[in-house]
Amino acid sequence: MSAEIIRLDDFRANTVLDIECDIATAVDVAIRDLREILMDWGTDRARHRAEECERMLSRVFRNGVVPPAS
Repeated sequence: MSAEIIRLDDFRANTVLDIECDIATAVDVAIRDLREILMDWGTDRARHRAEECERMLSRVFRNGVVPPAS
């Protein structure tokens, strides 16, 4: 018997960065990311998660708060 092992980190990172979400959802995801980052503080994994979190928050902020250029 064989099974495909899916790392939850990989699944979540791919879906969160690719979907559109509102600011409240982005903040909720960021809070969870920050908890994980703090547990892995000082590792490459934590740095990578922080970069993903920053990209997601920047995109949501830019799309949801900053008015489109005329």
